[in-house]
Amino acid sequence: MEEGDIIRISIPNRTVNVAVDDAELDRRRKAMDARGNEAWRPAPRKRRVTTALKAYAALTTSAALGAVRRVRD
Repeated sequence: MEEGDIIRISIPNRTVNVAVDDAELDRRRKAMDARGNEAWRPAPRKRRVTTALKAYAALTTSAALGAVRRVRD
């Protein structure tokens, strides 16, 4: 997926599709593979992680478990 790609979501059909033709997807795949060890990795980004976010990450369960606060007795 790249900036500007059209994504089609069909709730009744339970599908998510990107409106990019196979030739373009193949071109993108080859370009990414050419990056070697850096392929398929997110670009680094500088961001400040707040204390609140660190606390949330440390004290909550996974999304699969509801992302609720975990309180230990």
